[in-house]
Amino acid sequence: MAAENASFQVPSVPKFDGDYEHWSLLMKTLKSKEHWVVIEPGYTEPREGAELTPAQQTSLDAMRLKDLKAQNYLFQSIDKQIVKTMTRKDTAKQIWDAMKNKYQGNVRVKKAQLQRLRREFETLEMKEGESITEYFGRVMTTANEMRNFGEEMDDVKVVEKILRSLTENFNYVVCSIEESKDTDEMTVDELQSSLLVHEQKLCRRTNDD
Repeated sequence: MAAENASFQVPSVPKFDGDYEHWSLLMKTLKSKEHWVVIEPGYTEPREGAELTPAQQTSLDAMRLKDLKAQNYLFQSIDKQIVKTMTRKDTAKQIWDAMKNKYQGNVRVKKAQLQRLRREFETLEMKEGESITEYFGRVMTTANEMRNFGEEMDDVKVVEKILRSLTENFNYVVCSIEESKDTDEMTVDELQSSLLVHEQKLCRRTNDD
């Protein structure tokens, strides 16, 4: 009995999280449920008052049922706040097309944003008088924004970027770190800790002078 109930379990519905390309790929599992036909190519309701043969009416009823099932699947996947922004949502195809028009274009926008962030990341440099904490904050803000747009930003990239963009005051400690430690294994936190110690020494030396 348990095995029979398991076979009727409703599959989990992939939730739309803003990544349209990934979501649309997962949602195409509707093909396996024989519901995809109401999305691509879709179906057309007969004009009002049109006379249908019994076979045509049976076929139309079947398509309407499939469409309702597909709509239910889509509504479970999409946040209700997004659904409210759709002006037409009478059929599953209209819902699908609305999502495509709203969010597939955003992929191009995201790519443009990512290109801007890449340029910003490459041109980041520590300013004279800027503290280590302040500079790390600027670098990590840009790095995290890049991650949000899908960029692979591991600690190695961030560590190498910071080491080559510090002010001249840190030349000695940068050389020391590169010679004594494997920067490929160093975390951002470890680098910041080392640089903070050096910064404190510089501050004490300046105060003594």
